[in-house]
Amino acid sequence: MNREIPQWTLKDVQTHLQAAVDLELWTIPFYMAAMYSIKDRSDTSFQLIQTVVYQEMLHLQLAANVANAYGCEVSVTPPEYVGHHIPHLNFRLDKPDPRREFHPYSAEIGPLDVERANSMCLIEYPKWESHHPPELRPNIEEYGSIGQFYKAVRFGMIERAQDLRGGHNQVDVLRRFYQNVDRFTVHESGPAGLEQALRLISVITTQGEGETRGEVDVPTMFQNTADDANANWAHFGKFTDVREAVLGGCPPATYEGIKDPPPGSPGHAAQEILIRDFRRLCGEMQALFRGEPLGEFGPHMAKVGASIANCWKNGAVPRFS
Repeated sequence: MNREIPQWTLKDVQTHLQAAVDLELWTIPFYMAAMYSIKDRSDTSFQLIQTVVYQEMLHLQLAANVANAYGCEVSVTPPEYVGHHIPHLNFRLDKPDPRREFHPYSAEIGPLDVERANSMCLIEYPKWESHHPPELRPNIEEYGSIGQFYKAVRFGMIERAQDLRGGHNQVDVLRRFYQNVDRFTVHESGPAGLEQALRLISVITTQGEGETRGEVDVPTMFQNTADDANANWAHFGKFTDVREAVLGGCPPATYEGIKDPPPGSPGHAAQEILIRDFRRLCGEMQALFRGEPLGEFGPHMAKVGASIANCWKNGAVPRFS
């Protein structure tokens, strides 16, 4: 006997879309910390991770745009990085469990090493057990992969299409890097607005978070046309290369750091500066996603990068909260 499929409510969709914002945000400091631990910025691994970081910023914007179209009040708060917990993903539910291949891994901030490289591949892992239709998991902690999560999000969006309103707090600050796309917003309501919202989710998944396997090119329409030498590579493919470099006996030279440098030390001071700068950046992004002017988003983003590098150079593991 078939189990009845629960109906999605607008609250379910909003909760999942806020979770999408949270997950996209979570990846940015995690990837940036590993990236800035690499001493040589011309190293291929640095360059590959950097292109993914730029796209994660885009994905955060896109997730927020879709969330706003469904009436969310988007929240942007500094994530936590503890143990093996990656928000809203439970890899043991995936079949086969990808942790068997990408092990050991860690969800804690650290330098580019085996644990971080495996985590990057797990986060972007493109293969998942398919369900038709996908199951609604209201606690949003039971999706086996990011692909399964976004498949559920897409299904819920279609179920609640009547609640979508275009033109609400839409942000389009990164389109100049994507000349093959006319806009990255949901500016209409009704069927046309739903099509626009689903396309934004497709940008996220086809660039590397859930649909595009590592050996499949990102569609030309969604490729970075400005500053990515491997614009056709999905995130999983890029991180597979990074992992191979780490495991291959010639990993990039990285800085070392301690998590809790003593108060008064240069490392502790660098951590405090980063915590302050990242909190400001989160505030800027939340204000932007709630309809306020662009403000100092660009300068604050650059400052966070410099503060991460400063932590490593002063012997401290970066801290964001």
